[in-house]
Amino acid sequence: MKVYQTNEIKNIALLGSKGSGKTTLAEAMLYECGVIKRRGTVEGKNTVSDSFPVEKEYGYSVFSTVMYAEFLGKKINFIDCPGADDFVGNAITALNVTDTGVILINSQYGVEVGTQNIFRTTQKLKKPVIFALNQLDGEKAEYDKVMEQLREHFGNKIVTIQYPLNAGPQFNSMIDVLLMKKYSWGPDGGVPTIEEIPAEELERANELHHALVEAAAENDETLMEKFFDQGHLTEDEMREGIRKGLVDRSIYPVFCVSAAKDMGVRRMMEFLGNVVPFVNDMPAPETVDGVEVKPLSDGPLSLYMFKTTVEPHIGEVSYFKVMSGTLTPGVDLDNVTRGSKERIAQIMCVCGQIKTQVDKLCAGDIGATVKLKDVRTGNTLDGKDCDYRFDFIRFPDPKYRRAIRPVTESDSEKMMTILTRMHEEDPTWVIEQSKELKQVILSGQGEFHLRNLKWRVENNDKLPIIFEEPKIPYRETINQKARADYRHKKQSGGAGQFGEVHLIIEPYEEGAPLPDTYRFGNQEYKMNIRDTQEIPLEWGGKLVVHNCIVGGAIDARFIPAIVKGLMDRMEQGPLTGSYARDVRVCIYDGKMHPVDSNEISFRLAARNAFSEAFRAAKPKILEPIYNVEILVPSDYMGAVISDLQGRRGVIMGMSSDNGFEMITAKVPLKEMASYSTALSSITGGRSSFTMKFDSYEIVPMDVQEKLLKEYAEKNTEE
Repeated sequence: MKVYQTNEIKNIALLGSKGSGKTTLAEAMLYECGVIKRRGTVEGKNTVSDSFPVEKEYGYSVFSTVMYAEFLGKKINFIDCPGADDFVGNAITALNVTDTGVILINSQYGVEVGTQNIFRTTQKLKKPVIFALNQLDGEKAEYDKVMEQLREHFGNKIVTIQYPLNAGPQFNSMIDVLLMKKYSWGPDGGVPTIEEIPAEELERANELHHALVEAAAENDETLMEKFFDQGHLTEDEMREGIRKGLVDRSIYPVFCVSAAKDMGVRRMMEFLGNVVPFVNDMPAPETVDGVEVKPLSDGPLSLYMFKTTVEPHIGEVSYFKVMSGTLTPGVDLDNVTRGSKERIAQIMCVCGQIKTQVDKLCAGDIGATVKLKDVRTGNTLDGKDCDYRFDFIRFPDPKYRRAIRPVTESDSEKMMTILTRMHEEDPTWVIEQSKELKQVILSGQGEFHLRNLKWRVENNDKLPIIFEEPKIPYRETINQKARADYRHKKQSGGAGQFGEVHLIIEPYEEGAPLPDTYRFGNQEYKMNIRDTQEIPLEWGGKLVVHNCIVGGAIDARFIPAIVKGLMDRMEQGPLTGSYARDVRVCIYDGKMHPVDSNEISFRLAARNAFSEAFRAAKPKILEPIYNVEILVPSDYMGAVISDLQGRRGVIMGMSSDNGFEMITAKVPLKEMASYSTALSSITGGRSSFTMKFDSYEIVPMDVQEKLLKEYAEKNTEE
């Protein structure tokens, strides 16, 4: 295989909503470039992209697939990304290591929420975008309607490259206004017939060609002057103008294809090979230290590891982009992320399961290697005298949670090993061993995302696991002051146990004045603060303890034990066993015994006194509230709002977002347990949402009473 230089390499991500035809398009692209001799189908379970057993089982892409083709003297690396929102992490990763996004649109459905979401990601990452209208041969394909939607959503940067003459089941021809030719295909697609544009289409084609020339000229002053002088540009000049427009996102070209019949695919490949930016045309990425790293083949060697998989008969495969320098087999590199060393024994170009060993990869290229010792997704590997470190991929927050446990308790350690490995493959799977909830919590992007993990653990690793609804990390606090005392006394022969603690508790508020005097009934309690401990709590809030002991009622050496007793109850609140927060305690009196008093006695006395006072201080349970944003077609807005209100959600606002409705709400985490499934059901999978923790708020009284009752019943059973 030829060694391609940086200025001969193009990196492209295939993106789009679920069902838009990315895998089918990838198959046609590989076929047109001669990489495969026969096109597979999703239905036939024989495509290059969907090669893993779980993908064949479910019938859709779960992983991104790295592929390449040699075409027109250039190397085109492209990554086919899953369309389902649950697997958005793959698309985000792919866009970060490629330079252009080809967004497919199902011409029967037009612009979908998934289209909008992925476009936002390209916007954030400042990546060029090309739209490909696929399935133009579909029963419901409506070209004009889809173009109208594109302009509505993405503005006047939408530029027509091609338009079909007969969208729908009879689709077999289109006009290319860049080359000003008519393309026609037979019933089975393949090689087109290229003709002059028919007279009846010439006016429309000329109008669109003129708009395209004008859009290309706008990106270069020289071209603009020539356009004004001559009224036209050469094909090469148009290519250069469009390339510059792609780089600065002032042009979004639109192509027409039927990937299933291989119509228009080769023409789009020609555009990708001739027009879209090369690696070195794009802005250089920056290291974590803000150093700009240009893709120079003679620069210091640095690799960014963007994907890790475990593949049958091979083991762990690590995919990388050469950020700088030239990579050859046998080189020793430093893993600057993990502080370890690696030897790259062999390097490969990858096309799905097909791996071809090569002798060299230059800056900007994408490749893979195997059998690395200590490399994870997101690591940077540097050569000698290089100290680059990259960390530019940002994944969305999880929005679906489940508690996970093995069917056999003794397999817990094995399960955690598997989950850790799978998180390294896909960082959007988040695993937390929650000390608070006493559960292993698995979080991801949706039900399908987690179901995929379950399938792989049970089928690949042969470990049966169970998903359960996770417990909610409630918090407990108080609303008023209260007083209590408790005497712990135990005598069982020999030295006994004795400790008595008197304390007052009240809600803690930042900046509140120090306590001076409390009154309960007719009795007044004056505080003489000798010492204060302010303890920030890991789970939020504070515990503030004032030592107000006078006259030696409790020896100072027992105060730490009393604080431990208070913390025992803060870690396991008196109401539901949840963490307590934001409490101020004054220890003002007590008693001790010269022989029987010890640390355990005062720890237990403090714990029980605190519990009594807490229950008398109008305690409240707090629940986590999340900010939720839902992007939904306007047809479904009423149903979505009604469902949110049924989940105790508070609607905070509504706005239009390029043809869709954006609903923002505050919703308790308890009510979000199965929301991704419910939203998909309500809207037919045409909506998406994000959620992020906002605050803790008091639960309604009926919910609190239910929680207290459940906790009491559980303790009775135990």
